[in-house]
Amino acid sequence: MADDKKDGRKSVFGLIGDLPGIISTLIRDEIEQIKREAITRLKSAGIGIALFAVAAVFLYFAVFPLIAAAVLGIGEALPYWLAALIVGVFLLIIAVVFALIGLSRVKKGVPPVPKETIDSVKDDVKAFKGVQQYDR
Repeated sequence: MADDKKDGRKSVFGLIGDLPGIISTLIRDEIEQIKREAITRLKSAGIGIALFAVAAVFLYFAVFPLIAAAVLGIGEALPYWLAALIVGVFLLIIAVVFALIGLSRVKKGVPPVPKETIDSVKDDVKAFKGVQQYDR
């Protein structure tokens, strides 16, 4: 290069000339990082919502045996309503397990704010201002 010195260092004008390319590359990389982080968080939230839907289906079906258990418990002796109660409790336990798993997955994905990328952009701005050292 014409503006390279013999010891491999660039002149000030060469560095200033490289600055627009470096900044545009940095901006493109930050946008890609935002996209990746948002997609990861939204996937986690989507899985959590799907697990909530499964829990809702099991809860829906758990209502019928519990109602049947109450009706049969009043009208009959122990065996019929006890069987219905056991089925109902089993379905409720399944619904609770899916709801708890779904809750943990939704907590991982919400809010879908790309926190790591925002911190990285803040560090980039500080480095451009000369406030902190740029470590990349």
